[in-house]
Amino acid sequence: MKPKILLLAASALALVSAAAHATDAKTKPDEAKSAASAPPPTADGLFAPTSSTTEGTVQVDGQTIAYQAVAGTLVVHPKGWQDTGIKSDDKDAQDPDKAPPEASMFYVAYFKKGAPSAERPITFLYNGGPGSSTVWLHMGAFGPRRVVTKDDAHTPAAPYGLVNNAYSLLDASDLVFIDAPGTGFSRIAGKDKEKAFYGMDADAHAFAEFITAFLGKYGRYNSPKYLFGESYGTPRSAVLVNDLETEHDLDFNGVILLSQILNFDLSADYPEANPGTDEAYITALPTYAATAWYHNKLPGSRPADLTAFLAEVEKFATTDYALALQAGSTLDATHRQAVAAQLAKYTGLPVDYILKADLRVTQGMFTHELLSSEGDVAGRLDTRFAGPAMDVLEKEAEYDPQSASISSAYVSDFNDYVRKDLKFGEGRVYKPEIEVFQYWSTPHQPPGAPFGIPDIRNVMPDLAYAMKYDPNLKVMVNGGYYDLATPFYEGWYEMHHLQIPMALQSNIEYHYYQSGHMVYAHEAALKQLHDNVAAFIRQTDNLNP
Repeated sequence: MKPKILLLAASALALVSAAAHATDAKTKPDEAKSAASAPPPTADGLFAPTSSTTEGTVQVDGQTIAYQAVAGTLVVHPKGWQDTGIKSDDKDAQDPDKAPPEASMFYVAYFKKGAPSAERPITFLYNGGPGSSTVWLHMGAFGPRRVVTKDDAHTPAAPYGLVNNAYSLLDASDLVFIDAPGTGFSRIAGKDKEKAFYGMDADAHAFAEFITAFLGKYGRYNSPKYLFGESYGTPRSAVLVNDLETEHDLDFNGVILLSQILNFDLSADYPEANPGTDEAYITALPTYAATAWYHNKLPGSRPADLTAFLAEVEKFATTDYALALQAGSTLDATHRQAVAAQLAKYTGLPVDYILKADLRVTQGMFTHELLSSEGDVAGRLDTRFAGPAMDVLEKEAEYDPQSASISSAYVSDFNDYVRKDLKFGEGRVYKPEIEVFQYWSTPHQPPGAPFGIPDIRNVMPDLAYAMKYDPNLKVMVNGGYYDLATPFYEGWYEMHHLQIPMALQSNIEYHYYQSGHMVYAHEAALKQLHDNVAAFIRQTDNLNP
């Protein structure tokens, strides 16, 4: 598992998926073509819905919750598809290479037994990538079973631990974990299938089709409804909630964002590819500081209070540092030296290194340099992790230590669990991540635009439009202090620059944790995350006005 978060450089798609979450898998064109693994065509199309129903219990806060689990697939179609069916004698329409494109989207739904659906919230959860399944949120955060991994070190090989998840969100909501088209047990087929489902707008449309189909199938239209997206799942949520409101007439009670990135110009991964746009360096600096604090790399005495220290760094980042970056080549040598010295104080990097970097240190440079004296690199998804550098002379780290440390446990435990407990997947291959970058379409049609705009990598307008369209919509922002895939201050910055009336800012709440991109990989942070999300749902479900 490589980092699971979308990275959009200025000139190219550099999306990285972990629960995030990108992949190292190299999918050749012929392999991608066979990846659909479609079942035999039916009279109605290339795929048919499937499901397996089981029962179980989970203990949360001393309460035993009995649930029904449904693992299955629903069939969705791209935008513009006409619901006219396919004639049984239409052979071309049933040929995977000639038929209209379809997606069979895999899900696992958990319903609390004995709870009337109208009185029970339902939350749709998904990871990101793009190209990542939702195994990470399912098995690490809120499903009834939780994978046990080391907190900030490499988890030993199998057998892995799978335990009752005392932090499952089933105490507050029914749960639906969704795998994006082509990931997990989800598959795509038909002519131009990649074009139909792999793109910012196409992806959101597929999820909207899935959610409306699910609500109809299980009679949940009148339940309190929530979206929970992690990593690339956060921009998906911004586009998706707007689509659901404006195209499907469906209001949601809340949108929960974990490890947020809505404006990809703020990504700390390749900001040097977009010169003149310096905000990424500003929003990454607090995470650099938190990381240096964690690894005890700050010069002088270590501040006792992390949050107070970060508040100080945030102020410097948005004032003196921002002004220095904006000055560009006109910044005089005295000011340049002073800013470099302050950056060294906050990041633990040498002044000379910062000066050579022109005061602009990318996340790859930082994670490679911070622990270089030990021959290690820091993590990107979770900078608490460290691992041996592949090449100590490289400019940037070549792999992510957290991904290398925990991925095998998640994938192995889920493959056992889904077959043995959920009774689904026999004879099928589960794909935790797939390579979609060669197909991914970047044009996005923001609200009010007459057509897709090729260079738009910012979905802040979508979320702002949704919040204005439904002024009751509540948004919850969650982030980890040690996340360099989507730095926590980046999310704060984005939300305070939404084009919404000032009064609607009170609809947004913020929570930050001493963890990384996969906040839930640190058990203490998982408990806090559970408690905060459960409280958010109970406060917004409209069940007790």
